[in-house]
Amino acid sequence: MYWKKYSRQKIRDVVFEAIGKNLNYRDSPPIGLPASYLDPKVFYSDAPFLSEAPFMSTMVANPNHIGCHTMGDSEPVFSGTQAIERELIEICATQIFGAESDAVDGYVASGGTEANIQAFWVLRNYFIQELGAAHDEIAMVYSSDAHYSMPKGVNLLNIKSIVAQVDEETRLIDLIKLKESLTQAKASGVKYFIVVMNMSTTMFGSVDDMEGAIDLFHSMSLNFKIHVDGAYGGFIYPFSAKDVLYSFQNEHVFSFSLDAHKMLLSPYGTGIVLIRKGYIDYAMTQEANYVKGKDYTLIGSRSGANAVAIWMILRAYGSEGWTAKIAELLDRTDWLCEQLSKRGIVYFRHPKMNIVTMKPDMIDKALAEKYFLVPDDHDSPAWWKIVVMDHVTEGVLDHFLLDLDKSITNA
Repeated sequence: MYWKKYSRQKIRDVVFEAIGKNLNYRDSPPIGLPASYLDPKVFYSDAPFLSEAPFMSTMVANPNHIGCHTMGDSEPVFSGTQAIERELIEICATQIFGAESDAVDGYVASGGTEANIQAFWVLRNYFIQELGAAHDEIAMVYSSDAHYSMPKGVNLLNIKSIVAQVDEETRLIDLIKLKESLTQAKASGVKYFIVVMNMSTTMFGSVDDMEGAIDLFHSMSLNFKIHVDGAYGGFIYPFSAKDVLYSFQNEHVFSFSLDAHKMLLSPYGTGIVLIRKGYIDYAMTQEANYVKGKDYTLIGSRSGANAVAIWMILRAYGSEGWTAKIAELLDRTDWLCEQLSKRGIVYFRHPKMNIVTMKPDMIDKALAEKYFLVPDDHDSPAWWKIVVMDHVTEGVLDHFLLDLDKSITNA
């Protein structure tokens, strides 16, 4: 796991060189493209600060990254920034998730929801086109703690769902109950399974038991492929846990989703989908004839600036710097958990994640509202969540704990 840290100047030079390789609407006559640079009446292309602002300069240049640039042809007018996106996908696939070079396709999506649904769409079409599956012969299996993009994907793709119940204490899937559900599904005619493994659930930060799930599906001789929802944990767990099962070195893992606008602190609209090479073809839209290289993505037109933003952040840290940052956040989370334990607060926390989810018994609602704690259910909270991000310093947590002590004393 290694990618090089770049200096601020190096990052600036690479991005501006890439912009220079893209079509310049001012210098060329692209009268056939339904696009241009950002409206100059509102976005000033000659603003002095832009010469030292590579991301904002990319936004103003407005490259469209329609299509998937890790394979085949792409629109040549944006080749410079497309190359940055390809390098970004390669870093994520090989350096974070252990793939061989050029073994993964992917693109910068609008977020984790789209990245998840893109992977499901590819898998559903693979089962239909290659194995002759009918829609009602395909089921998605996911934890009851999984993100709402799972039922959304099931609904959009018109396939069945199997919601696996979890243990209330460990937040792990109850494999005995899941086996019962799989047995019933198999008896009802389901033959193919899209299995979602959570690399950190949104509410609890829990990580599903990959080995247990694989063993169960093997023992039942089921046809399955695994998608890893790493929308939250994708930029944390690989750096804190070194879990080879949650990587492309695991032959059963088909795809990953990531959300750079969470832990990576990139702009919203910067999700990432990674899919093993040779499969994203199943999502090709044949009718996209005017797009060079066709379109394989759910979203279609995409801002090239978003890919540049993620690449800039990863290059600003380098792998060693990012690993150190994650270690610091986890140390701070460890400290918070120690303080909660001293006060008798019941909580769940995966030891390699920075999410702490507390039972509401000793958490006053006014305290939760003051610190914007997130409930599992806004109507009837059974849990309150803290996420230890960059801005959640020990000082901020100290204030929270002092207020917590006051609320406990006054209760």
